[in-house]
Amino acid sequence: MKAIRVLLLAVTLGAAAAPFASAHYGYRQYYDTTWAYSTTYNYYYVTYYYQPVVTQTTYDYHYCIYYPSQPNYIYYYNPVSQVYWGRYEIGSKGDKRYSILADKDRKKDLKEIPEKAFPEPGKMPTIPGAKDSVAMEPPPENVPKDKK
Repeated sequence: MKAIRVLLLAVTLGAAAAPFASAHYGYRQYYDTTWAYSTTYNYYYVTYYYQPVVTQTTYDYHYCIYYPSQPNYIYYYNPVSQVYWGRYEIGSKGDKRYSILADKDRKKDLKEIPEKAFPEPGKMPTIPGAKDSVAMEPPPENVPKDKK
């Protein structure tokens, strides 16, 4: 009888801990759902987590940055190469959502990228580094409406 109680306790504790241990297990890509504010840079951001290949067991990440002074866009920043590489148009639908910067136009500081460097929006790009053409999911559009 004691063995059965121990087994039931182990199963119960394991089931309760499972959602916390791997909340996004099985997802190839996902975003944080809550925007954080950077007092240093005066912007809001969420993290975009992704796996370039299905068999990868860890996630790579980029930042999605929202500037209240530019309320129509969410910018993507690669923390490894330390450059902005594109932007998503808030409220967009269909095939007119994302502008990918040419390599020569990718900069560490958004102020160094002229508006004309952003091409007309197109489809969401593929997951960074992916070889299987799986498109990125759009970022959360629940951007904060107030300035800090």
